[in-house]
Amino acid sequence: MRLLILVPIIHTEQDMGSFNEQAKQEYVHKYGLAKWEQHLEVIHGLWTGIRQLTYQLLEALALPYPRIRLYQDGLPECGREEELVKEIAGRGSKNHQLLLDLMQKGAKLMGTESPDLLIRELTLLRAGLSAPPMTEQADAAPVIEESSKLLAERDHYIAQRINDTLCADEIGFLFLGLAHSVEALLHPDIQIKHLL
Repeated sequence: MRLLILVPIIHTEQDMGSFNEQAKQEYVHKYGLAKWEQHLEVIHGLWTGIRQLTYQLLEALALPYPRIRLYQDGLPECGREEELVKEIAGRGSKNHQLLLDLMQKGAKLMGTESPDLLIRELTLLRAGLSAPPMTEQADAAPVIEESSKLLAERDHYIAQRINDTLCADEIGFLFLGLAHSVEALLHPDIQIKHLL
């Protein structure tokens, strides 16, 4: 049996890299600085809860850490996965700090996403952020359609990566943003549980 634990994530400001400042400015412009700070506080609280629940589950399962595989939204399959996680954890990402803690206990980090698809999405995001605001729904349709298509392609890649690498008698933890949908794409022999 293969077991996959789905861990819903919300990206923190540290996870956003070069987009953090622009996202913050847009949020503050719309809702104000107090709401931004409240938003960050809620996200950090969620990560405290995710961390606690993850360790409670691991304790209940009593599985040796070397039989755990870690899959991460946005982490390319590139040969530099551990370096990337350390870098983002060093910037304060609660998500990546949790990954790093689990890796130090023996869990195996897996490159999870296609580098090409991530680059395409990054290019689309940059173009969208630098473009003037879309005033008409019709103007937004091609961007929304392309974004949805890329998300679906990423989901297929993530699912195939898990299907191919999660072995019998192992548990995978998939840290995945709420917009994704991979469950229906996984092999039927993979039992799925939700952390929350």
